[in-house]
Amino acid sequence: MVLNPEPRLDRRAVLLAAGGLLVGCSRPPEVDKVRLRLATGPAGAVYRRIGGALAEHISQQVPGVAVVTVPSGASADNIRMLRAGEVHLGLTSLDALITTDGSAPEELSAICRLYDSHLHLVVMADSAIDEFRDLKGKRVSLGARDSGTEFTSLRVLRLGPVDADGRYLSQAESAAALRDGEIDAMFSLTGVPTPAIAELAQRHPIRLIPLDAQADALLEAFPGPYTPAMTPATAYAGVPATRTVAVPNVLLVRNDLPDDLVYAITDTIFTHTGAIISASRDGAEAVPEAWQINVRTGISTASIPLHPGAAAWFRDRKR
Repeated sequence: MVLNPEPRLDRRAVLLAAGGLLVGCSRPPEVDKVRLRLATGPAGAVYRRIGGALAEHISQQVPGVAVVTVPSGASADNIRMLRAGEVHLGLTSLDALITTDGSAPEELSAICRLYDSHLHLVVMADSAIDEFRDLKGKRVSLGARDSGTEFTSLRVLRLGPVDADGRYLSQAESAAALRDGEIDAMFSLTGVPTPAIAELAQRHPIRLIPLDAQADALLEAFPGPYTPAMTPATAYAGVPATRTVAVPNVLLVRNDLPDDLVYAITDTIFTHTGAIISASRDGAEAVPEAWQINVRTGISTASIPLHPGAAAWFRDRKR
């Protein structure tokens, strides 16, 4: 059955408002649009950029809906806000969501898999750090608190085991601190290329430390969310291809959002991908990570169940 979004969304908006789910919707939904909040990430991160593009495009394409972005620390922070009912949608890396027994929070489900993040370990070109074990005792940014970078980099260090002097900085803060010699290295779990690292590489020579052994250790210790990967030579100026580990990113949704609403959101993500790729927000550049958005991989959310509305869209797509 093909969804007719406009009348269905209007009726659902009434139910949402009556249930108190909508944030900041004090007027009747017939007058004021359904307002959804999408948790993104910190400054300098791909989450901030792709989250803005998704919010802008959903607002344009889904009748009666306006999506606003909420900056955050990234994955773990987004999961917390979703569970607390502070936001309706959020981006997260798969490893931060899946527990060691393979389950996920019961009140959350996935709309789709979006793109894969690569774990970066960045140093300045003249650094004495040549391999992962050289991080011992060094000042290393582990990402912002509650971010996917923090989650994954701490796992890698514990598996090492390597005892580094961890600092908690956002993507942009990490790049600036590395440039200024305030830290010795930075981790970043993000899409390729990530703005903060790309801008640093354009102005100062940098290196990426290979993480192939660490990728193998993660795959063995935590089967499911990790795959070996290669950061391409085209990603950052002067940086050769580097082996690392990749983690899928998913768009999460609260289970109590109506099926019709989630169906419409899923539909616009996959039927207008080209517009999302070229979308900009407040003068931002295009979003190359959106090239990875496609139906074949979008349904692959591992042990995280699809929201019934998203599942219905994928079923209808196969007919």
